[in-house]
Amino acid sequence: MVRLNRFIARSGYCSRRKADELIFQGKVKVNGETVKEPAVRVDPEKDIVEIGGKKIKLPEKRVYIKLYKPRGCLTQLGKDRFGRKTLTDLFDEIGIKEKVFPAGRLDYESEGLLILTNDGDFANLVMHPAKKIRKTYIVEVKGRVSPDTFRRMNRGKELEDGFIKPDDIRIIKKKKRSTIIQITIHTGQKRVIRRFMKAFKHPVLRLVRTKIGKISIDNMKSGEWRYMTEKEIEETKKLTGLK
Repeated sequence: MVRLNRFIARSGYCSRRKADELIFQGKVKVNGETVKEPAVRVDPEKDIVEIGGKKIKLPEKRVYIKLYKPRGCLTQLGKDRFGRKTLTDLFDEIGIKEKVFPAGRLDYESEGLLILTNDGDFANLVMHPAKKIRKTYIVEVKGRVSPDTFRRMNRGKELEDGFIKPDDIRIIKKKKRSTIIQITIHTGQKRVIRRFMKAFKHPVLRLVRTKIGKISIDNMKSGEWRYMTEKEIEETKKLTGLK
């Protein structure tokens, strides 16, 4: 027997956090009955779990993919009502046929490393704020960042949803009208890098996530994807405490 939310996550349908939302919204049925309690236990061998009329079952094989998400692509599955490109559209273009979902997000205008999987437990731990998994970004901001501003960036900034202090920040290059910065953080608030830089009056021109934990995009190009190696998977599990 396993908790309903964990069963849904393990099925690869979505992360455990998203599974909780679906259950609370009354979109999940067990043996034909709507269930709104994530802790309800189900028997994967006997019980029938459905979401939106679709039967959910455990995958035969767990899949772990790293993708260089291009700029101008929504980190969501399915179609966008405004016609913007989504991961589903991208998967069709680049040949990802496995039923996977993103472990985390990158906003529409951002690019870089995105982990895709059908392992809900793995995805949940990668995304969970308590695990404090570091994420590294290369950011080009408008204007030349002064030494004083850089020192203040290093000390951190109070934003509307909490105090943000980089785990590491360094200036890579100063251009005539912009500055390229590498920044590492472990928080996962929405658009946090963009809001952090804007708070110092240096809006983001380009944002690329290069690393999640010990997983890197290496020399991958926009739109490229690879299966994660066993070493990458195990190192990430070790960081999250997942065995």
